[in-house]
Amino acid sequence: MSIEHFFLVGAGGHCTVVLDALQSCGQQLDICVVDESITQIGKRVLGRIVQRLDATVEMMDQRFHVSIGRNDVRARIHQALKARGGLPSTIIHPVATIARSASIADGTFVAARAVIAPGATIGEGVIVNHGAIVDHECVVHSQCHIAPGATLAGNVRLGSRVFIGAGANILPGVTIGDDVTIGAGAVVTSDVLPGMTYAGVPARKIR
Repeated sequence: MSIEHFFLVGAGGHCTVVLDALQSCGQQLDICVVDESITQIGKRVLGRIVQRLDATVEMMDQRFHVSIGRNDVRARIHQALKARGGLPSTIIHPVATIARSASIADGTFVAARAVIAPGATIGEGVIVNHGAIVDHECVVHSQCHIAPGATLAGNVRLGSRVFIGAGANILPGVTIGDDVTIGAGAVVTSDVLPGMTYAGVPARKIR
């Protein structure tokens, strides 16, 4: 039986979490960890030596996942590799809970103990980190990062490239615009316009 080649892109701390989840899924994969940064080349991530990602790497019909926590960088690399014919792959830890009626797009990562509830819709390249909850009928657009322990209550809407900090709570029905940052532990009680940074309890604009 042939073993499929798989590119894991990005060799920082988040990569260790994604690689562990990928290994826990039990698939027979030849996993190659790659990174753009020359400072990462040659380092080891869970025993794998990091190789260089550049324009000469053949990506046509190759499965990949971008394991980078920062939304804008992850989005840029994700789109560039898709444009080169790569196939973005979703990784879901075996102990995550995914409702049968939930929808998850390509290139997303769902970590251990995360919950995606009935009717929720998750876009491309999203991170739903350890223990995070995306409740019923939420809509999370592409390249968001929901950090460990954060909660989106029912019918929350996130735009693209939103970062929800660890332990933050977004109350039911709230809409958050593109490129928003919500600080760790914040409680968001009302809609947030694009590009804003909010923190505190209740959350208030800080930038």
